[in-house]
Amino acid sequence: MTRPFAPARFAPARAAGAFVPDLLLENVEVLAPDGRPILRVARLEAPAGTALGIRGPSGAGKSTLLHVVAGLLPVASGRVMWGDADLAAMTEPARDAFRRARLGLIFQDFLLFEELSAQQNAAIAAAWAPARDRAAIRARAEALLDRFGAPGDRDVASMSGGERQRVSAARALACDPAAILADEPTASLDRENADRLAGDLLAMAREAGRTLIAVSHDPALIASMDQVVQVVDGEVRG
Repeated sequence: MTRPFAPARFAPARAAGAFVPDLLLENVEVLAPDGRPILRVARLEAPAGTALGIRGPSGAGKSTLLHVVAGLLPVASGRVMWGDADLAAMTEPARDAFRRARLGLIFQDFLLFEELSAQQNAAIAAAWAPARDRAAIRARAEALLDRFGAPGDRDVASMSGGERQRVSAARALACDPAAILADEPTASLDRENADRLAGDLLAMAREAGRTLIAVSHDPALIASMDQVVQVVDGEVRG
């Protein structure tokens, strides 16, 4: 039997009531390079502060959906609204700027810099942040690494997959985002550490009123979500 999560409390840097936008996808279609439709979303809503789980078989389009929500993929038609901001109508530089300002991403394949330490990876956003914000980002990255149990002074190249995923989670939260988008965040972890990381992500989202959107095959993580949608053959179903 899978034991329930027991999320630890973690004080958010975000001030109470800070802006977290609602999410709305409407009549969205994504095409492959050859013109084939690979994802269709008639309507998907996630009010601010929702924990939304995305499930479905491998290859169904779950990660594609997450990438659309993150503004990493253009859409052929439809709206991808975070509050009043429509990612579908933005240029790529504008989507990049929105993502840096509002979203924290945890990738399934980590996307870490092998030659850097865990601390340097987790605080990488400080490299392009305004000078006044850099110290806070580094301090928050260090606190998050400690919370997730990842050694900050070790090079990422020497880390296991589970350790890398914890570094990736710390990086996603170091800028105190309005929403956390996670692609299989527990896939590289054993059951105990999967429950710990998932519990911490949920706690940090709920305490700060953040939206959490997680693609996962993990039934324990999916069961903890407020709302769950399924992606089957490129179609999003409630």
